[in-house]
Amino acid sequence: MEKSLELINTRIRDGNARVVTAEEMPAIVDELGDEGALEEVDVVTTGTFGAMCSSGAFFNFGHADPPIRMEQVWLNDVEAYAGIAAVDAYLGATQQSTTQGERYGGGHVLEDLVAGTMVELRAISRGTDCYPRRTITTELLLEDMNQAIMVNPRNAYQRYNAATNSTERTLYTYMGTLLPRCGNVSYSGAGALSPLSNDPQFRVIGSGVPIFLGGAQGMVIGEGTQHSAGSGFGTLMVTGDMKQMRQEFLRAATMTGYGVTLYVGVGVPIPVLDLDLVRSTAVRDEDITTEIIDYGVPSRDRPSLRTVSYAELKSGRIELVGEEVRTSSLSSYRKAREVAQELKTWIEEGRMELALPTRRIDPTRRARPMRETTRAPRVREIMDLDVVSVTEDEEIRTAARKLLKGETNHLPVLDRNGVLVGIVTTYDVSKAVVTDGRLRRVRDIMTRQVIKTYPEEPVDIAARKLEKNNISALPVVDATNRVVGILSAIDLGKLFGGRWQR
Repeated sequence: MEKSLELINTRIRDGNARVVTAEEMPAIVDELGDEGALEEVDVVTTGTFGAMCSSGAFFNFGHADPPIRMEQVWLNDVEAYAGIAAVDAYLGATQQSTTQGERYGGGHVLEDLVAGTMVELRAISRGTDCYPRRTITTELLLEDMNQAIMVNPRNAYQRYNAATNSTERTLYTYMGTLLPRCGNVSYSGAGALSPLSNDPQFRVIGSGVPIFLGGAQGMVIGEGTQHSAGSGFGTLMVTGDMKQMRQEFLRAATMTGYGVTLYVGVGVPIPVLDLDLVRSTAVRDEDITTEIIDYGVPSRDRPSLRTVSYAELKSGRIELVGEEVRTSSLSSYRKAREVAQELKTWIEEGRMELALPTRRIDPTRRARPMRETTRAPRVREIMDLDVVSVTEDEEIRTAARKLLKGETNHLPVLDRNGVLVGIVTTYDVSKAVVTDGRLRRVRDIMTRQVIKTYPEEPVDIAARKLEKNNISALPVVDATNRVVGILSAIDLGKLFGGRWQR
């Protein structure tokens, strides 16, 4: 059984097309069966509303008098890319303000413009014969620009990995704030309402397909950057006219400790042409799975702690490493519903007809990691192997004598089996002597939560540990937590100062 797109568009024009949201479709299939649903339903609308960092817009500001070739451009002190043409620029959503940092950025400028707020344009140039002007500062509304075309390189992920954090400290990521010791799980995406969950084979989603984008009618350009549908992580590159968009579907945000992003509403209509599309649009949250990834591991290939369905994630609690853990969504399911519902209304009222892709998106493509021609240095290559340590049972004065030798300011503390259990610094010893002379043993003054590193850890990661924790040395431990070296800020200074040789 099949149905033509021409028939569906005729029904849309006549005002008698049956349009349902992806949230409604499973119940219809349960009631009518696959064939009955194909006969009954013409279009299924989808929706998602979440943080989509890979977003931005092209602007044409028009020529000033005298004219200027803008070589550097700022909108409300947020720099846009001006290497396009004289008065064109691209503003990315994640670009941060030069004056306000992560409190304000490209996403905020885009939202301000859509909201009807005036923004300051500032530009500089070296000046040329045909573009003699060197500076300009003016204020613009969105309507003052010739074009304001949103072009988002990567939107509407098919699904997202969920995130947790096994370390002892809070992490601030693009997946939100992750509490220590797997204290929470953060996820994103609308599950069964998400566009690509309803067409995982990209049969009817591709180049030229009309969509809902930020409250306006937009279009799919093609596959998005980092498209990896073969592993379940397909993406879309999309475009739309910002002058038609609405603030309620385009909202800026700042992820604490990470930076600026932009929440975008995206919805794609799915024409129900055959039984396969009936089945794919009847997908449920129970059918869509993802991995809970440990973001506490600072590497590209982070470990998965378990597989989980979107139904479990949306329940608010899951079991993880033997504990009940709270889950929370970075996306708004309420807004995703609004996107799907408004798209449904457009089609029912004949304001949007459907189209099939002019070019198909590859459903088998997998994204590849970066090709690295130089290897990042590892801790083992610059760490100091001559480690001065102390045991937890030794007296504080023993530790003081070792520190006074001037060889180190940090003493790893070992137990009777030689396993790292703490660390003592010159400051710890001095404080103990001055404030409480009754403290006798190293165990009484040592820091038990030791920030440490590993021989194969990239030096960049170790350097960040020093910076984030405001310390100047890290014990280097093996898989059994035995100290095999120590890495100090001095060692890093030698490396980053260019004196380290591979």
